Amino acid sequence: MPDVGEGLTEAEILKWYVQPGDTVTDGQVVCEVETAKAAVELPIPFDGTVHALLFEEGTTVDVGQVIISVQTGPGGEPEPAAPAAQAPAAAPEAAEEPAPEGRQPVLVGYGVSQSSTKRRPRKAAPAAQNGTAAPAAAAAAPAPAAAPALNGSGHAAVGDRPLAKPPVRKLAKDLGIDLASVVPTGEGGVVTREDVHAAAAAALAPQAAAPAPAAAPAAPAAVPAQAAPAAEPGARETRIPVKGVRKVTAQAMVGSAFTAPHVTEFITLDVTRTMKLVQELKADPDLAGLRINPLLLIAKAVLIAVRRNPDVNASWDEAAQEIVLKHYVNLGIAAATPRGLIVPNIKDAHTKTLPELSEALSALVATARDGKTSPADMQGGTLTITNVGVFGVDTGTPILNPGESAILAVGAIKLQPWVHKGKVKPRHVTTLALSFDHRLIDGELGSKFLADIAAVLEQPRRLVTWS
Repeated sequence: MPDVGEGLTEAEILKWYVQPGDTVTDGQVVCEVETAKAAVELPIPFDGTVHALLFEEGTTVDVGQVIISVQTGPGGEPEPAAPAAQAPAAAPEAAEEPAPEGRQPVLVGYGVSQSSTKRRPRKAAPAAQNGTAAPAAAAAAPAPAAAPALNGSGHAAVGDRPLAKPPVRKLAKDLGIDLASVVPTGEGGVVTREDVHAAAAAALAPQAAAPAPAAAPAAPAAVPAQAAPAAEPGARETRIPVKGVRKVTAQAMVGSAFTAPHVTEFITLDVTRTMKLVQELKADPDLAGLRINPLLLIAKAVLIAVRRNPDVNASWDEAAQEIVLKHYVNLGIAAATPRGLIVPNIKDAHTKTLPELSEALSALVATARDGKTSPADMQGGTLTITNVGVFGVDTGTPILNPGESAILAVGAIKLQPWVHKGKVKPRHVTTLALSFDHRLIDGELGSKFLADIAAVLEQPRRLVTWS
């Protein structure tokens, strides 16, 4: 599992596009994974034949773990490769087959697989911990002396403390699981979250508890993905593991809410003229084929308001205690997806014409819905728009996307009684809510910025006169 983003430590395998026996070529996409930032496709940098898929779909795998083995050499050369690659799953027969010299099953994006296939058999032999290549594996693999270091369930011998990270230990404690009874599948015999969930699921099903240690290596890892969402008949609660995009979103929102001092201001306005302009633009043959909607003009209004109030487009440098003014606008658009909320942004949105902005918005939304938004598309945002009106919500108090200065919530556009030219008439009305970082934007600047957005939407001719 390669690190497909900065600082990521794990990813969930969403879908395999190949199966054992399939021929693959350099650059071919073999699987889709979800990280804490986005769902991405992994290409393989080798030509060969798929020998084995070492983890099932729905499994969360640590970066650096072997997830696929590929036969890249002449026929017969990598035959013993699969057991070696499966060593982290504690297959008893793995240590009995000698490993040949030459290329071994490869890790996507990393080259020849070595480390994760050798650590567990070598626990009893410290001198072999610096294994470098296939010959070292060949010397260690056939040695049956390594076997007594593990008990029947794949654990360290009795008396050894089970290896697990602090969050995993806390999870086990919360679920009432004894780590010494958990089958480890992590690199080097480390107990993972999936192992703990698998043990908890086995405890709830006594008939399955006994054969659990002898189950196939991939089975424990697959249990959490299948069992967590399932609700037993009559159950009063269901626990759903929080991971991937949803997990990092939760962490980011907590960090933002309690780091940046939020202020939210509201304005209710008549957008009847903007709605009429939307209909006129839809009928314009010069814009045929483009997606024209209120959000497009709202985005353009925000960009014009930024031009009139450039100090709102900034970030806070905590280390230097400085305000960093941005002379570009990467406009974020909050998007609700099946995997959680994400905020991709349109790079250099301030330079785009209305048709170009329409194309960028359409591409952004389509990519987000398909779950194909890349980590790069979600980095470097400066301001964000969140359209809660599509859910029929009038307004809200949005939380800043971390590192950004402001976020605009757009409420539902509804026909309401409104005083227009001295008479009460039905008009299209909406409410905008602007949350901003009070370290960067004071009340006056925030009020002017919000008022300018509203002014453009009330009188859309300002799209031209203020540009």
